[in-house]
Amino acid sequence: MKLLNLHGLLLADQGFWRGNVPALLMVMPYNAIQFTVQHKLKTFAAGSSKTEDHIRLSPYLSFVSGSLAGCAATVGSYPFDLLRTILASQGEPKVYPNMKSALVDIVRTRGFRGLYAGLLPTLVEIVPYAGLHFSTYDTFKRWTMVWNRNRVSNSSLFGTEDELSSFQQFLCGLMAGTCAKLVCHPLDVVKKRFQIEGLQRHPRYGTRVEHHAYRNMIHAVRQILQLEGWAGLYKGIVPSTVKAAPATAITFVAYEYTSVWLKSTLT
Repeated sequence: MKLLNLHGLLLADQGFWRGNVPALLMVMPYNAIQFTVQHKLKTFAAGSSKTEDHIRLSPYLSFVSGSLAGCAATVGSYPFDLLRTILASQGEPKVYPNMKSALVDIVRTRGFRGLYAGLLPTLVEIVPYAGLHFSTYDTFKRWTMVWNRNRVSNSSLFGTEDELSSFQQFLCGLMAGTCAKLVCHPLDVVKKRFQIEGLQRHPRYGTRVEHHAYRNMIHAVRQILQLEGWAGLYKGIVPSTVKAAPATAITFVAYEYTSVWLKSTLT
């Protein structure tokens, strides 16, 4: 009995890491493309590559540059996002034991276009999500700088009045990630429904989404509202936000410090 319980715990623990490999393979090119494109667009809009000039851009320009950067990153890394969702959603018993088997079966049954199933709703989602990501982060940074200036008597605590501490950057990223996820989660739900169309899985993991269950995004939203109500569009909102908010915060802090380090090294 103890051995069976231990085996069950090990399986449960492994379940937390389903789709982790394609997720890691996705996040590297995604963030690389996203931050590169976003930096180039901000440099073009500001007429300068300096961070202090980028932060002065209007929220509208931050939103547009973030949205375009998110679209570019999504197209460049989408197959990994699809594989991650499928491996994480299949449940037990597994249909695909690993990423390679999932990749081969998708290409065999759906062709290479199958690797981009759900791309359109993903792009529709990423426009407001990435735009809010960057625009709210920049806005929170500006507000924090103003707050720092008002505490100029304690400027030694922060280095300079315009310099944010790593904790402040983390909080700005945390709030930006939370805002973006809360606003855009319904679009993420619709995207994932398209990604797992036709996936075989055990009934206890939820009703299977049949092939061509939804004609388009509008039809998908109507079907979800009709069959599941408004709550259907917010399924998984808590774990999704708990994951996305700190991940966003860590990503922004890492990017800020890496940028400073690269500038000091290369100049």
